[in-house]
This record gives sequence, structure tokens and C-alpha cells, in this order.
Amino acid sequence: MNKIEQAQEKFALLDKITLGAFVLQSDYSVLFWNCSLEEWTQIPRSRILGDSILEYYSHLNQPRYLSRIEPIFQGGPPTIFSSQLHKFIIPVPLPQEKYRIQHTTVTAVRAEEDEFYALFSIHDVTDLTFRVHEYKHLRDQALAEAEARQRSQEAAEAANRIKDEFLAIVSHELRSPLNPILGWAKLLKKRTLNEAATLRAVETIERNAELQAQLIDDLLDISRILRGKLGLNLETVNLATTIESALETVRLAAEAKSIQIQLNLDRQVAPVKGDSSRLQQVIWNLLSNAIKFTPNGGEVAVNLQQVNSQVEIQVKDTGKGISPDFLPFVFEYFRQADSTITRRSGGLGLGLAIVRQLVELHGGRVWAESPGENQGATFTVSLPGIPKTRKLADRDSDLSENSYTLSVPYAPLEGIKVLIVDDDVDTREFLAFLLEQHGAKITSAASAEEALKAIAQSIPDLLLSDLGMPDVDGYALIRKIRSLPSDRGGEIPAIALTAYAAETTQQQVFAAGFQLHIAKPADPAKLVAAIAAIVKR
Repeated sequence: MNKIEQAQEKFALLDKITLGAFVLQSDYSVLFWNCSLEEWTQIPRSRILGDSILEYYSHLNQPRYLSRIEPIFQGGPPTIFSSQLHKFIIPVPLPQEKYRIQHTTVTAVRAEEDEFYALFSIHDVTDLTFRVHEYKHLRDQALAEAEARQRSQEAAEAANRIKDEFLAIVSHELRSPLNPILGWAKLLKKRTLNEAATLRAVETIERNAELQAQLIDDLLDISRILRGKLGLNLETVNLATTIESALETVRLAAEAKSIQIQLNLDRQVAPVKGDSSRLQQVIWNLLSNAIKFTPNGGEVAVNLQQVNSQVEIQVKDTGKGISPDFLPFVFEYFRQADSTITRRSGGLGLGLAIVRQLVELHGGRVWAESPGENQGATFTVSLPGIPKTRKLADRDSDLSENSYTLSVPYAPLEGIKVLIVDDDVDTREFLAFLLEQHGAKITSAASAEEALKAIAQSIPDLLLSDLGMPDVDGYALIRKIRSLPSDRGGEIPAIALTAYAAETTQQQVFAAGFQLHIAKPADPAKLVAAIAAIVKR
């Protein structure tokens, strides 16, 4: 019986184990090759037995392998080949272009008195390693998701805290003007005030009502911006004129605090393409902010200059400044540096958020700079200028030629018959009084039904109707009127006067049949001018 046959008999039990196993004699010829290796390598034992292992796996001839295997043939101690250190004794590829991960132990087995074989036992740890890697991946993924959830939770808590603070500020700012309005109104009702006190009462009521209207406008602007519904009426804008117009609205506030406003306007800068009223709103917000946070006797400088193709507006103050911690958040919604009950400055903290959104809608950018608290602040708006080669016009040709402005001077309403429809008696009486003072002949209706009866009796020159009314709203009323023949009032010019000031409301108003939409509270002069203009047309 030769050595190969003896080895098959001696190592037969190794065919029943799940480890790979083979036996070499000192000349590296294969004496035994078990079933597991046949399956892994697809090399049958009938082919490999008696051949040198180096013919199949030449890498074993490298010194790092030979130096560890040679002592085994001398009866030396077992040695371990780790796949992490030595790669694979018997490389077995897997379908995923990977290799089986193996730990190989080589043990000396006595053959003759002075001869030893090398028994290789190969432990396949591929599945275990992949499972460990998968476990680590899942663990890392779970940790990452937990950290993300933690960050999301912290962000949500911060957002809720900011929202709660903002709602508290909204409540405070909207209620605060009501206190002097209601207080002075009750005193006026008693008719005990002298002429000076009466004038003071009326001025205070007007000032606080305008403040409340501005707060509501800010909220509506933010709502439109967040919904992407804020539209621009584009035209060619002279920024020097726009700055001067914005300055007029804050001049009294500056004079009350003895704040000097320095104007440095380069009137040769390029015009910009934009909405003049919205750009004036941007400048007004920055100026109001500067005056609000600048102490008495301070200074505010407004610069207008051309920087390459950009036109820059800079508002610089000597006020309280901005802390480095808050500077990155100064243009965010609902953020205020001081949102506590003891804060010194009023407002909703929306002005700068509106500024950023309006500037970006115009294709520009805005940024803030401040050395720190009590060291003033500088806000810079950069807008793309119109190249001088472009032919300039007062308004772009894509604007409607039939459009008319609501800010035209006072126009008399002498002899104009106006039908006012509003379910609120105070609003109805005020509008009637206002328009009668300008010569209009007024018919009032508290509902759509009353309005239709009034039209049947006498066709007015104009309908001024509220939208939100019980039973039949303003939309249903105008549709009913438009369904009438022209000789029965079907073509009456109509203005919708409503507290609903969303962009979608305006679209619905025009679609229903109104010629104009005016948001409450309406400026009396603009309302009178609008009525005169529509009736004249």
C-alpha cells in the first residue's frame, strides 16, 4: 500500500467534517484532499492527489508561507494562518467577487519515525464575518438614525419653542395697540375731552391702528412668501427715488429720537428691474430697524453705490448691534435676539425675514455685519443693475396699459350712486359716512338679498361689497348680478372690500366678476380714488 492509499485510510474521518482539510508530505505533494475542499475548490481528489500543491497554489512558495510550514515537517509546533494577515492558504472565490474568509491551522502528524506530514485544517468563517460586518453596519446605521432622531427632536423642540415665543409676541403685539384704541374711543364716547385731548385721542387711535395694520400685513407677506404666492409687478426702478420715498415714512420717527440720517446717494447708478413698492418696503424695513435699535442722538447712514454690475444699498447705524451668536440667524423667520417678556423693542421679528425673501425674489442678496453688541450694525442689499445699453422705459411693455394706480390724488364722487353691502354695521356706517363726505349718494344693504332688492329698485353706479357674509357671500352676489341683463344692472362696476387679503382671494375675486379687490382696512383716500377711477372708466 503506497503513501496516498495509507493517507486515505488514516484521514478518512476528515471527510465527515465541515472543515476543509488536506495533508502534504515534505515535498509538498498532496496525500489527502477531503470532500469539503472538493466542493469549495471544484478540484477532485483524483486529480490533485500525488501532485504538488504548488502547481495549484503557487503563492505557498513565498517565504512568508515556507518559513512557517517547513518547521512542521520537522515535527515543530502548530502554526496558524489568519486570512487577515496572510490572505488565504486555499483561495476560494465567491460569486460576489469576494473570497472565502479562512483561518487555517497547520499541525505536524507523524508518518514514520523520522517523517512528519503537514495536516492543514481550514475553518471557513465567511458567513460569520459577513454577519459580524452586517451587524456592525446595522449597529452604525441604528446609531446614525438615533443621532438623526435626536437632532430632529432637538430641532423640533427648538422650532416649537420659537413658535410658542412667536405666538406670544404676536398676541402681545396685536393686543397692545387695542388698549389705547379702545381706551381713547371710550373717552371720546363720553364727550368730556377738550379739543387738545380729542386731537390727541384721534392721533393715538390712528397711529395704533396703522401699527396693527402693518403687523397684519407682515404676517400676510410671510404667509404668501412661505406658500410661494407673493407676486411682483416688475418695472424699471430708480433706487435713489425709492430710498427717498421710504425715508419720508420714517423721518418723523428719526426726528423724535434726534437721530441724524445721512444720505449718500449716487444718482448715476444703474436702474434695477423690480417691484418699486416691494423694494420700498425692503428699504423701509431696514430704516425702521436701524431707527428702532439706535439710541437717542445716534446716526443712521444710507449709501447707494454701483459695484461692478450690482447696485448696493447700505444702511448703517450706531445702535445696539448684533451679537456674534445671533448674527447667522438675523434673517430667519420668527427669530428675535430678545424674545423675553422684558424685551425693549416691539414688533414680530418678521421684518428682516421679509427683507431677505423680497431681495432674493429680485435676484439679489442681503447680508448683515456687526462688530458686536452696542457697536452698531450694517445691512447691505445687492441687486443686479440693468445694463446701460438697454433702452429704459417708465414701465415695461408687458404691464397692463389699462391698469391704474390707487394712490392718485383725491377725486370727487359728486353724484355717484354707490351701493354698499356689508353685514357688519360699523363698517357699513363708516363707509357710508366716508363716501357721503365726498359727494356720493349711498344705498346700504346688510346682506346679498337686500342688495339685489336695492338694485332692482335703482341701479347704482358702483357696487362696494364685502366677501365674507352669512347665507350668501360676496362671490355668489356678484355672480347673480353678472347673470342679469345690462339694463337691470348686470354690468355694474364692482369692488370687493374684504379682510381676506391672500393672493388666491384676489384671483377668485376677479374670476367671479369684480373689477378690483381692496383689503381691509382700506386707506380712505385710495378707496375714494379707486371708486372715482372705476366709475369714470
